[in-house]
Amino acid sequence: MPENNAKDTFFSKNRSLNCRGRLLGLETPKVMGILNVTPDSFFDGGRYTDPAAALDRVREMVSEGADIIDIGAASSRPGAGLIDAGEELTRLEPALRLIRNEFPDLVLSVDTYNAEVARQVVAHFEADIINDISAGELDPGMIPQIAKLKVPYIIMHMKGVPGDMQDNPVYHNVTDEIIQYFSQKVHMLHSEGVSDVLIDPGFGFGKTIDHNYELLSQVSAFQMFELPVVAGVSRKGMIYRLLESSSEEALNGTTAVHMLLLQGGVNIIRVHDVKEAKEAVTIFNQTVRKSG
Repeated sequence: MPENNAKDTFFSKNRSLNCRGRLLGLETPKVMGILNVTPDSFFDGGRYTDPAAALDRVREMVSEGADIIDIGAASSRPGAGLIDAGEELTRLEPALRLIRNEFPDLVLSVDTYNAEVARQVVAHFEADIINDISAGELDPGMIPQIAKLKVPYIIMHMKGVPGDMQDNPVYHNVTDEIIQYFSQKVHMLHSEGVSDVLIDPGFGFGKTIDHNYELLSQVSAFQMFELPVVAGVSRKGMIYRLLESSSEEALNGTTAVHMLLLQGGVNIIRVHDVKEAKEAVTIFNQTVRKSG
């Protein structure tokens, strides 16, 4: 595996995302704030189903320095069922309307596995990024749709679906298998005309605690693709189960894992707690500057 050297892996590549004709530079790590407009997400389900509450939460995250807001209306917690595009849009649209009205220039990502949702949020609310936990596996229309929309596309690795992904997942070598998956998927995406691709190893999605920490220890390996890397570990079971606590008590552990991700070259961390994540990024950036 490549050495875990933040200076060599992160700052050697001047990456950027084309967001509606504007470039979002990734020369330093970015923080993606999570907004769940779901009734059943594992940490904050039900808090932001009211559009006004969702807008207030966006205001708070923007004030704390969020670079991107990622809004999702379909829970992907372990055991969650899939929902159709109609239900997803019913949850999304009122919040998106308020957010875009107040923050027309905000870099907005929509977390969806439905192609029709992707089409509508880009067409009607100028979503900048589509974040797909299934990398096109749950809707065969997604990848052709992304090719038409020409927006940055986050593909995540997931073994199974949310309903069964934690039912005894097995790997021979978790990092090698995910690298092989991304090798095939990125090649296919490029052949289909999708050029702006980001990869997410999928911490917690069809992985045991041991798998997650093996993946964390080798996260710098994903630099081989020379594509932006996204990671979401915020308050997940890999942290609070190891610490024998709860998601509500997992902020300190989350920050510790964030620093390891940054050292491994991750470009975007997806978080519930923006202020604390921005502080971790600030300390990381200062350390890298001084080491250079």
